[in-house]
Amino acid sequence: MSFLNSIFGNSENTNSPKSNVNWTELTDILQLMEIEAISNEKPVIIFKHSTRCSISRMALKQFEREFDLNDTVDAYFLDLIAHRDVSNEIAKKFNVYHESPQLILIKNGKAVYDVSHSSIDAETLKNKL
Repeated sequence: MSFLNSIFGNSENTNSPKSNVNWTELTDILQLMEIEAISNEKPVIIFKHSTRCSISRMALKQFEREFDLNDTVDAYFLDLIAHRDVSNEIAKKFNVYHESPQLILIKNGKAVYDVSHSSIDAETLKNKL
């Protein structure tokens, strides 16, 4: 997945810890219908990331290190610079204010939790499930 390597670095680099998250790349507005449907069976998270922002990169790296919910939630990753249209549709569809970085928890087709910046925390997310 060269896309993720370009953002997070090559996983073979020993200086960079490997992500604990099994991300599904979110690139198309139609995937939001899929997310909505899946969320009726299993919680879904969306991580909105700005590839131009060092704060977003730090929040992402910390979240990935702490995350251990792969069996509990489906995780979607949005590069909002490349897919601003998808980011805008997320705000409309799930009635959340656009922020970056941002973590959104979707259950039963609705956003039930959303946080940004330093409030993004894997342990707190566990408590929201």
